[in-house]
Amino acid sequence: MSVSRAVADSPLHYGRAPKWLFERMVKLSREVTRIIVEEYSPREFLQRISDPLWFQALGSFVGFDWHSSGLTTTLCGALKEALEPCFNDLRLFVCGGKGAASRKTPDEIRTACERAGMNAENLVYASRITAKVDSAAVQDGYQIYHHSFIFTDAGDWAVIQQGMNENTRYARRYHWLSLGLNSFVCEPHKAIISDRIGDSVLNLVAKESEKCRNSIVKLLDEKSELKRFIDSVTTKRIVLPSHHEIRLKDFDSNRLMKSLSFASEMKPADFESLLVLKGVGAKTLRALSLAAELIYSSPPSFRDPARFAFAHGGKDGHPYPVNKATYDETIQFLRGVARKMKVSPTEKENVLRRLARL
Repeated sequence: MSVSRAVADSPLHYGRAPKWLFERMVKLSREVTRIIVEEYSPREFLQRISDPLWFQALGSFVGFDWHSSGLTTTLCGALKEALEPCFNDLRLFVCGGKGAASRKTPDEIRTACERAGMNAENLVYASRITAKVDSAAVQDGYQIYHHSFIFTDAGDWAVIQQGMNENTRYARRYHWLSLGLNSFVCEPHKAIISDRIGDSVLNLVAKESEKCRNSIVKLLDEKSELKRFIDSVTTKRIVLPSHHEIRLKDFDSNRLMKSLSFASEMKPADFESLLVLKGVGAKTLRALSLAAELIYSSPPSFRDPARFAFAHGGKDGHPYPVNKATYDETIQFLRGVARKMKVSPTEKENVLRRLARL
């Protein structure tokens, strides 16, 4: 199975899953997870959950609305509740969640690691840096509000987080996986699925932004040059490149210089070290990327990291013809899972009937 660190877009729907449905989602997601772990391994479950298509299929399989943004938060919540009492058997932890729950992720990771006899700090760092990349280094208009961190007792992990775009009323889901991850700040999204591509996305983790990332770090050693630049963009009138999503209201020169002075004193060795510093957020990085472009001729990338992808192809041959063998294999796998589920005969029959209609 291919490994994905990916993005998916979903329309925003409001409301909550009814209690009767959520209780069943917990039970069914626990049994699906148990089958995968017992048949394969906890690592295999992480590989699958990090694939946005498989994640979407699981959400539909356990009964939630097939395409709404609520699928992400509800399915992650169901998995968290389902796996919490099963660690001794399945060796999987789920931490974090939506809103305030996402901010408790570091403490939950530490508590889980203490329970498992593991060192927590590498996992806490992974949780922190993945959230920072998708909220500050990739500025695509989606405000992160959900962060789930799933890990095994072997130290492998996956992240599922979601952001909201209030203008389009769509949510975008980001998937990460530790396996095969070479860099947090250079092309970390290896397989991305989306039905829409942004026109002007500041993408500081694109491969073509490498020179810009290096120039940003270099700028912190050129404080006088940087101050002259900040003073120039906060004057009464300025003409900025039309492609750059930076406005005068984005600049608070006093606050910005305070953040930059702190960053300079910390002497980050590279862009990743800079990114995780407290106080270095989206506005600071936008200012630094513009400065790097104007001072060092190192423009950042404005390519949206999302691109189109499908599990089995499309009926009209786009983006590629339907792969019947893979399609049939998927159906057979899901049918096998359904047969092994420890649920009532009626619920099992309903699942098998839905699969048969495929």
